[in-house]
Amino acid sequence: MARRDEGLLDVLVEVPWWVSIIVGIVVYAGMRFVIPALSSGNALSNVLAQGISQFAWVALIFLLPAGLSAFRSARKSQRLDRQTSIESIRALPWKQFEDLLGEAYRRQGYSVVENASLGADGGVDLTIRRDGETYLVQCKQWRTYRVGVKVIREMFGLMTAHHAAGAIVVCSGSFTQEARDFATGKPIELVDGDHLVGLIASVQTRPMATATNPTARIPGSAATKRSCPKCGGELVLRTAKRGPNAGGRFWGCSNYPKCRQTVPIDRKPTTP
Repeated sequence: MARRDEGLLDVLVEVPWWVSIIVGIVVYAGMRFVIPALSSGNALSNVLAQGISQFAWVALIFLLPAGLSAFRSARKSQRLDRQTSIESIRALPWKQFEDLLGEAYRRQGYSVVENASLGADGGVDLTIRRDGETYLVQCKQWRTYRVGVKVIREMFGLMTAHHAAGAIVVCSGSFTQEARDFATGKPIELVDGDHLVGLIASVQTRPMATATNPTARIPGSAATKRSCPKCGGELVLRTAKRGPNAGGRFWGCSNYPKCRQTVPIDRKPTTP
């Protein structure tokens, strides 16, 4: 979401690089061919049309935001692949933390809109869409205390107001029990530090595997390339945080929250 003081070039830097290329082609075609073709035929109109046509090269200016956008995308991708633990994730500045989550959801197949804000807190940080459904994401890089129920209530209100399919609150720490209780039975996903590590590892080119990462996918391990029996997505190992099986391991679909299929750990998941 662009701020009021942002111009077109500022907006284009934030969107995928190919958007700038398309805009540049449209501007060039309009100045070089469309405007001359629409001229009324009188002398003044022809002179103006020819003058505009000669300056069609200004469309090259859109290569600048395209280059910057491609550079930013590459940096975000590299940053995600460099993460090695929850400690490295917590060390990121708040904006890079949001960018990290945005890149992770892109790799899961979502289209991501990074909502500009004036600070590191409040509101919707990411809007992600896939299969016609929209989810609102709020990122809380709180290291020293747990995210309380107030934040979850606010996100539930925003989700309802925007008619979103669900809401996701991501933090690098943990949530209070009251927050977890409020989210129970609602289309709200709470991603704490442990699950955040699993999320990042599940989309990395070379997944991290550390003692603090119980859900990382390790190439060649039993957690690699297991198929969800419901949607066909990849299954990853997760740890139950609440309920009668709290602390137990299970297979969970990587397409969560779109797909909430789970498979008991003692049942062999389907392999491709």
